[in-house]
Amino acid sequence: MRLAAALVASTLAVPAGAAPMALGDKLTPFTLKDQTGKDLNLASLHGKKAVVLIFVSTECPVSNAYNDRMAALAKDYSGQAVAVVGINANKEETVQAIGEHASKHGFSFPVLKDEGNVQADRFGAQVTPEAYVFDSSSVLRYHGRIDDNKAGTDIKSQDLRKAIDAVIAGQEPPVKETKAFGCTIKRVNN
Repeated sequence: MRLAAALVASTLAVPAGAAPMALGDKLTPFTLKDQTGKDLNLASLHGKKAVVLIFVSTECPVSNAYNDRMAALAKDYSGQAVAVVGINANKEETVQAIGEHASKHGFSFPVLKDEGNVQADRFGAQVTPEAYVFDSSSVLRYHGRIDDNKAGTDIKSQDLRKAIDAVIAGQEPPVKETKAFGCTIKRVNN
């Protein structure tokens, strides 16, 4: 019986008949509350050269190891028509905790609360941090890690930055997909 329940739960991660977001798929806008409790509709980001969505956590040590790099990324691209948006899908992390975390770490970008991990399931996001880059036509061009070194001391491949640079230049990213690593997203039981 438990095995059957587990199988049913695993099939609920993505809406019936839908596959997780894949390279080349178009982003369907959605609305979530940000860390201040305000609604943010991703349709409002239409016209940006790139939209970067990063699944993040307030508690995951791997996600937290990237806080400074995520803050710098948002700052570095702020004048280049690039929107960076964090999404927190962990069931036990509250909007209040997300707001405090974002403020403490100098996030200039919104962090949205994905209640019930609906968007994490739709995207197929598994870990924090995990990044998705969409072009000006809302087409997914990159999915994966931010870079290749959790500690940030010996980075050899700036995968996310290379993807953003390519997308804003109207080119294909040199690497379109990498394996994201970090803490698993703590999902609600469906």
